[in-house]
Amino acid sequence: MAGTKEIRNKIKSVQNTRKITKAMEMVAASKMRRAQERMRASRPFSEKIRKVAANFTKANPEYRPTFLVEREVKNVGVILVTTDKGLCGGLNTNILRMLTNSMKVWHEDKKDILCTAIGTKGFQFLNRIKAKLISHSIHLGDKPLLDDLIGTIKVQLDAFENGEVDEVYLCYNRFINTMKQEPVIEKILPLQSDKLQLSETEASSYGWDYIYEPDAQTVLDDLLIKYIEALIYQAVAENMASEQSARMVAMKAASDNAKNLIAELQLDYNKTRQAAITKELSEIVSGAAAV
Repeated sequence: MAGTKEIRNKIKSVQNTRKITKAMEMVAASKMRRAQERMRASRPFSEKIRKVAANFTKANPEYRPTFLVEREVKNVGVILVTTDKGLCGGLNTNILRMLTNSMKVWHEDKKDILCTAIGTKGFQFLNRIKAKLISHSIHLGDKPLLDDLIGTIKVQLDAFENGEVDEVYLCYNRFINTMKQEPVIEKILPLQSDKLQLSETEASSYGWDYIYEPDAQTVLDDLLIKYIEALIYQAVAENMASEQSARMVAMKAASDNAKNLIAELQLDYNKTRQAAITKELSEIVSGAAAV
């Protein structure tokens, strides 16, 4: 059994670790609230663009934008959204495992895969498996800006327009609530027709016509690009809210485990100390009896 000095050192070490995890839990809780506010604030923008794009598409049925055209799938594009930092439980592991399974299926179908990484963990993973990486954005910080993502996204959109990829998938963690984050792989290109449908109420509120400058086709193409960028930015915002929630939960679990470990070590320390005292008393009594 370890001596009292070793146990005391162990207790002190675990206490220091618990202070760190407790502080990280509080920081993650604060950042989580701000990340959730940014995530909710970005939703009306993407929804508004979707409605306007749907109305533009309905108003110009004779023009079929490239981003809406279905074609034979030979190559696949992947935009992977992960965190820049670790210590957030199995958040990254879950989405990377799901992507790995999908990539196996695509490889079995003889499809080439062109990847885009948003976040350091995904960038490192794609480099490790030697995937074809065509663009990346890392170190986005706690407040990601759309301007920091546009260049990275454009590489994938250009690949789709040029026929280098026939489908583009977005991989990220969808924020459900503080305790639950769901890994998602969804197809964003070509755009699904049902996503650009208007309800009867929405159609009546968008009954006006537009004056196009320079022309309807250019405006619609640019609007669809903005819509796709908004979808990806929304995914980044959801992933960031998921990251802070997962980190808060992970750090709370670590703090609770450290507290339990300290209690067990304290009990061992008391037992060891009591055993040492008992041994000394026995030696004193035995010595006295011998005299």
